[in-house]
Amino acid sequence: MSMVKGVYVLVVSVGKDIKVNIGALGSIGFEKGLYAYVGSAQNGLEKRVERHLRRAKRKFWHIDYLLENEFVNVVKVFYKEAEKSDECRVASELSERAVPVVNFGCSDCDCVSHLVKIDDYGFLRNLMSGMRL
Repeated sequence: MSMVKGVYVLVVSVGKDIKVNIGALGSIGFEKGLYAYVGSAQNGLEKRVERHLRRAKRKFWHIDYLLENEFVNVVKVFYKEAEKSDECRVASELSERAVPVVNFGCSDCDCVSHLVKIDDYGFLRNLMSGMRL
Protein backbone atom coordinates (compact mmCIF):
# COMPACT_ATOMS: atom_id res chain seq x y z
CA MET A 1 0.00 0.00 0.00
CA SER A 2 3.06 2.27 0.23
CA MET A 3 2.41 4.35 -2.89
CA VAL A 4 -1.37 4.38 -2.71
CA LYS A 5 -3.01 7.71 -3.49
CA GLY A 6 -6.07 8.33 -1.46
CA VAL A 7 -8.32 10.08 0.97
CA TYR A 8 -8.40 9.17 4.65
CA VAL A 9 -10.59 9.99 7.62
CA LEU A 10 -9.11 9.92 11.10
CA VAL A 11 -11.66 9.33 13.85
CA VAL A 12 -10.28 11.31 16.78
CA SER A 13 -11.36 11.01 20.40
CA VAL A 14 -11.09 14.09 22.61
CA GLY A 15 -11.16 12.81 26.20
CA LYS A 16 -12.25 16.05 27.88
CA ASP A 17 -13.08 19.65 26.97
CA ILE A 18 -9.82 21.28 25.89
CA LYS A 19 -8.47 24.42 24.28
CA VAL A 20 -5.67 23.96 21.74
CA ASN A 21 -3.56 26.52 19.94
CA ILE A 22 -3.92 25.47 16.29
CA GLY A 23 -1.06 27.40 14.68
CA ALA A 24 -2.31 30.32 12.58
CA LEU A 25 -5.95 29.58 13.54
CA GLY A 26 -5.19 30.45 17.16
CA SER A 27 -6.82 28.96 20.24
CA ILE A 28 -9.82 26.70 19.55
CA GLY A 29 -12.05 24.96 22.08
CA PHE A 30 -12.85 21.31 21.48
CA GLU A 31 -15.68 19.64 23.39
CA LYS A 32 -15.17 16.13 24.67
CA GLY A 33 -16.28 13.62 22.05
CA LEU A 34 -15.53 12.20 18.62
CA TYR A 35 -14.30 14.10 15.60
CA ALA A 36 -13.62 13.09 12.01
CA TYR A 37 -10.70 14.66 10.14
CA VAL A 38 -10.43 14.35 6.34
CA GLY A 39 -7.08 14.42 4.59
CA SER A 40 -5.46 13.09 1.47
CA ALA A 41 -2.10 11.69 0.50
CA GLN A 42 -1.22 11.60 -3.15
CA ASN A 43 2.08 9.84 -2.58
CA GLY A 44 2.00 7.20 0.15
CA LEU A 45 -1.23 7.04 2.14
CA GLU A 46 0.12 4.58 4.71
CA LYS A 47 3.14 6.77 5.54
CA ARG A 48 0.91 9.84 5.98
CA VAL A 49 -1.40 8.01 8.37
CA GLU A 50 1.58 6.59 10.30
CA ARG A 51 2.88 10.16 10.67
CA HIS A 52 -0.45 11.28 12.13
CA LEU A 53 -0.32 8.46 14.67
CA ARG A 54 3.09 9.55 16.00
CA ARG A 55 3.03 12.09 18.85
CA ALA A 56 6.51 13.50 18.27
CA LYS A 57 6.74 15.33 14.95
CA ARG A 58 7.19 18.76 13.48
CA LYS A 59 3.83 20.52 13.37
CA PHE A 60 2.92 21.17 9.76
CA TRP A 61 -0.87 20.73 9.45
CA HIS A 62 -3.69 21.93 11.73
CA ILE A 63 -4.34 18.32 12.74
CA ASP A 64 -0.76 18.01 14.07
CA TYR A 65 -1.52 20.59 16.76
CA LEU A 66 -4.69 18.79 17.85
CA LEU A 67 -3.14 15.31 17.87
CA GLU A 68 -0.27 16.51 20.05
CA ASN A 69 -2.66 17.07 22.98
CA GLU A 70 -2.48 14.40 25.70
CA PHE A 71 -6.29 14.02 25.79
CA VAL A 72 -6.57 13.39 22.04
CA ASN A 73 -6.21 9.99 20.35
CA VAL A 74 -6.89 8.53 16.91
CA VAL A 75 -9.30 5.64 17.50
CA LYS A 76 -10.04 4.54 13.92
CA VAL A 77 -8.80 5.23 10.41
CA PHE A 78 -10.87 4.97 7.25
CA TYR A 79 -9.42 5.35 3.79
CA LYS A 80 -10.07 4.80 0.13
CA GLU A 81 -8.06 5.07 -3.04
CA ALA A 82 -9.06 8.38 -4.56
CA GLU A 83 -7.88 11.55 -6.22
CA LYS A 84 -7.11 14.70 -4.21
CA SER A 85 -10.41 16.28 -5.38
CA ASP A 86 -12.29 13.57 -3.44
CA GLU A 87 -10.85 14.94 -0.18
CA CYS A 88 -13.03 18.06 -0.39
CA ARG A 89 -16.06 16.07 -1.54
CA VAL A 90 -15.79 13.84 1.55
CA ALA A 91 -15.17 16.88 3.79
CA SER A 92 -18.26 18.64 2.40
CA GLU A 93 -20.38 15.54 2.94
CA LEU A 94 -19.17 15.30 6.55
CA SER A 95 -19.83 19.01 7.16
CA GLU A 96 -23.46 18.49 6.09
CA ARG A 97 -23.92 15.55 8.50
CA ALA A 98 -22.05 16.85 11.51
CA VAL A 99 -20.77 20.00 13.22
CA PRO A 100 -17.78 21.51 11.40
CA VAL A 101 -14.88 23.13 13.24
CA VAL A 102 -14.83 26.15 10.92
CA ASN A 103 -11.62 26.73 8.91
CA PHE A 104 -9.86 23.66 10.36
CA GLY A 105 -7.62 21.84 7.88
CA CYS A 106 -8.84 23.71 4.82
CA SER A 107 -6.48 26.64 4.34
CA ASP A 108 -5.73 25.41 0.80
CA CYS A 109 -9.34 24.99 -0.38
CA ASP A 110 -12.82 26.55 -0.15
CA CYS A 111 -14.30 24.01 2.25
CA VAL A 112 -15.97 25.06 5.51
CA SER A 113 -13.80 22.56 7.39
CA HIS A 114 -11.95 19.26 7.16
CA LEU A 115 -12.73 18.46 10.83
CA VAL A 116 -16.24 17.79 12.14
CA LYS A 117 -17.65 16.73 15.51
CA ILE A 118 -19.59 13.48 15.13
CA ASP A 119 -21.80 11.35 17.38
CA ASP A 120 -20.52 8.06 16.03
CA TYR A 121 -18.58 6.86 13.01
CA GLY A 122 -20.85 4.08 11.75
CA PHE A 123 -21.89 6.08 8.70
CA LEU A 124 -18.23 6.37 7.64
CA ARG A 125 -18.17 2.64 6.90
CA ASN A 126 -20.38 3.27 3.86
CA LEU A 127 -18.39 6.30 2.75
CA MET A 128 -14.94 4.75 3.17
CA SER A 129 -13.31 1.42 3.98
CA GLY A 130 -11.68 0.66 7.31
CA MET A 131 -8.00 0.42 8.10
CA ARG A 132 -6.56 -1.17 11.21
CA LEU A 133 -4.51 0.90 13.59
